[in-house]
This record gives sequence, C-alpha cells and structure tokens, in this order.
Amino acid sequence: MASDFPVVLDELNNTLTSIEAVLDVEKLRRQVAELEEQAAAPDLWDDVERAQELTSRLSYLQGDLRRVEELRRRLDDAGLLHEMAVEEGDTGSLAEAERELVALRKEIDELEVRTLLSGEYDSREALVTIRSEAGGVDAADFAEMLMRMYVRWAERHKYPIEVYDTSYAEEAGIKSATFAVKQPYAYGTLSVEQGTHRLVRISPFDNQGRRQTSFAGVEVLPVVEQTDHVDIPENEIRIDVFRSSGPGGQSVNTTDSAVRITHLPTGIVVSCQNEKSQIQNRAAAMRVLQARLLAVRQQEQRAAMDALKGEGSSWGNQMRSYVLHPYQMVKDLRTEYETGNTTAVLDGDIDSFIEAGIRWRRTQESAA
Repeated sequence: MASDFPVVLDELNNTLTSIEAVLDVEKLRRQVAELEEQAAAPDLWDDVERAQELTSRLSYLQGDLRRVEELRRRLDDAGLLHEMAVEEGDTGSLAEAERELVALRKEIDELEVRTLLSGEYDSREALVTIRSEAGGVDAADFAEMLMRMYVRWAERHKYPIEVYDTSYAEEAGIKSATFAVKQPYAYGTLSVEQGTHRLVRISPFDNQGRRQTSFAGVEVLPVVEQTDHVDIPENEIRIDVFRSSGPGGQSVNTTDSAVRITHLPTGIVVSCQNEKSQIQNRAAAMRVLQARLLAVRQQEQRAAMDALKGEGSSWGNQMRSYVLHPYQMVKDLRTEYETGNTTAVLDGDIDSFIEAGIRWRRTQESAA
C-alpha cells in the first residue's frame, strides 16, 4: 500500500469532492440552520406529527452533514500523517495512515451509494410488505425469516420500524406482513430489495428430511406525503372491523380493534391490527392504502409499474437466492453479488447486497 498511498488518496479525494458537490454541503448547512431555528420554536410540539417529522428530518440532515465533514477532516489528516511519516521514516505512523485510508475507502464508498438515490421518491420513508408464495408452510416460514432479516437490518442502523399488520400462517410463519421503515431515504435504499426471494434448504417441516424450495415476495413502496394529494372519497371504501389475531399471548386484543379497508374501484384490500385502538389502526391502514394507490397512479401515468418500483419488481422475477443445502450461499441474481455467510445475511447483514443493487440500478438507468 505504501507506494500506492498517494494514488489511493487522490482517488478518494476526487470521490469525496464529487459527493460534496452532489450533497451541496453549503445548502445542507443552510437547511440544518433553518430546521434548528424551527425546532427551537416554543409552540413546536403543539402539532406532534409535524414536530416529529421536523425533528426526524433535522436529525437526518445533521447526520449527513457531520458524516461528510468528518470524512473530509479524516482524509486531510491521513494525507498529512502519511506525508510526515515518510519524511521522518516513522513506520508506525505509516502503518496507521494506511489503516485509516482502508477504513476511509469503505466509508466513502458507502456514502457515495447514498448520493445515487436521486429518484422522485427515493428520499421517502418505506412501506414494506412481505408475502409467502409457493412452497406451503416452508414459504410461510421463509416469509417470517425475511421479516426478521429486514427488522434486524433496521435495528443495526437504528432505523425506527412500525409494524402495521401481520397475518400468521396456521402451522408456522406468516402469510404476510406490512411495516414501515421510518427513516429518510428508506424507500430509495430498500426499493432494490423488491421481487421474489427463493429459499433452498432441508425442510424442518418434512419428516423425511427432503430438500424444499420455497418463495416469498417483497414489495417496497414510498410512504405517501401530503404533497401527493392521494384523495380517497368515503364512498369508494368499505371498512370492516374485526378482532386482532396472532399466535397467542397477552398481546392479542380481545376487542374488535383491527381494521380492514377495501378500496372498491380497484379491489385493493389492506388491514392493520397491531395498534391498540381502532382509530389508530384505521389511520395506519389508510396510509398503506394511499401508498398502494400512489403506486397504481404511477402505473397508469407511466404505463409500467417498473418505472416506480424498479427492475426486478415483478412477482415472477426471482432476484435473490438463499441456499442453505447442499451448500451455503446467498446470491443476488441481478448483480451476481454473493456470500457464503448465510447466517449473517438472515440476521440483517444485507448492506453489501443493497449497495450492489443500487449501483446496478444506476448502471441500468445510465444504459437506458
């Protein structure tokens, strides 16, 4: 690395300069200052929802600003440390500078991926639905494994999650689940996870120990904002209430608080049963319905859902394979990125797959 250090340093400097230009650091500083001023208003929490949105956005932008400023400082310091170490023949400081450059390369690459999220809805929070598909009880179990994978991924990054609805399968696993990832750019980040996921393993539900292939679908939508104007007339929906169900325990409601909303013109059905009150469940279900209708509207406008959802969003398109037997491998079928550490992936370590997917999508868009 010693002889390559100036070359790598120059490459990272160019990359970071491009990132600073895309993020528009000066504009970012102004936005942070404006939001800090708004957050200091004494009547901020009179409107709790607006206050939460404002403080969440402020926290995110502050994080972006700190991250890029810190990377710039560290990169400059690494260059100075290396220069001084060479002059003084200090091998310890040389090694320290080289270790820092390796760490900086990883962090700058990660930040570069964030700048690739420039789609119309990429900055939104994400609404994720996971459904079991072909494969019976194994598919339901696989859908629950994917649910846990995404929840663990969010926990690793300290992203808040709100579960709206979980439909449990009879024997094991889930039929479907819908949850929101309440973090700016969650939609742009997770949208590359859309499509059909495939699991190959020895079925724990087969008493003959045979290998089973099962499938689960992942749908990712942008959370609707007020500017989207997705109006739903009352006469176009049917609202049913029912008792929340689950695998048992104290968390299962004993009142009719769960809500199911049917949008009559399109036949779209959404439900929410994870909140304590019927009013909260109705509000959450309406948010999910609005997101689905926004996707339908985009389909009508662009004549193709893939224009909003991205490549690999068709339920028939396999986008990732998880093989647990006869060997261990998770492979993305679009980017060809793969790893043999299946345990880590299913425990939420999917950043490398997401980054590869975002870069692949940008390449596809450029080619088009």
